[in-house]
Amino acid sequence: MSTDSTGHTAARINTPFRRFLAWLDMLFVDHGIFRVFYNNLYALPGGLFRSSQPSPSQIRKYAKKYGIKTIINLRGADQTLRYALEEETCRELGITLVNHKGILSRSAPEVDAVLATQAMFDRIEYPALVHCKSGADRAGFAAALYRVFRRKDDIASAMDELSWKYGHFKGSKTGVLDYFFEKYLADAQNAPITFEEWLTKQYDREQLKQTFKVRGLSDFFVDKVLHRE
Repeated sequence: MSTDSTGHTAARINTPFRRFLAWLDMLFVDHGIFRVFYNNLYALPGGLFRSSQPSPSQIRKYAKKYGIKTIINLRGADQTLRYALEEETCRELGITLVNHKGILSRSAPEVDAVLATQAMFDRIEYPALVHCKSGADRAGFAAALYRVFRRKDDIASAMDELSWKYGHFKGSKTGVLDYFFEKYLADAQNAPITFEEWLTKQYDREQLKQTFKVRGLSDFFVDKVLHRE
């Protein structure tokens, strides 16, 4: 058994049969068979990469090609055999695995989660890779926050990380992430305020949840066809 930096104990993959089950879990239960061909990998300035859930071979490839020092797992640590493979590979390669759970794909962002993400980006070692399952929604939101907090980009340009280019669909429930930033831009236009001030003093999460509306068939496509988390 292995334990990551959070004290979580990963599932056992210490026999050939358990390892076989782990690969079945990653490829078929977690839909990793599709990510073998397309991992949704993109580079941001400053040493951050974003992607979907990487396989062990992809982690090794990125470590060799890009010198990845840290992997940020937005799905969090769990008891899946898929996670055990990732934890084992990072440990073998000396990559710090950060299990950063708190960013939601279908609900208004929580203030504490946004601030924790800011602190996480400030303390990790780069080059780093941030991933969720598909690399579209949570990874996109985290990448946008990275650009705002670390790169000092404006909100409007940082929102480019939430795009159909990465498989993000604004009309589905995941569009609440876009709406969060749009609400800030609207409020700041009425009365100039920094993003950090707005987040901690003005942002109303419950109101955002109530006013956000799903549009069209995007939600069906994201949930039922793509099987997003």
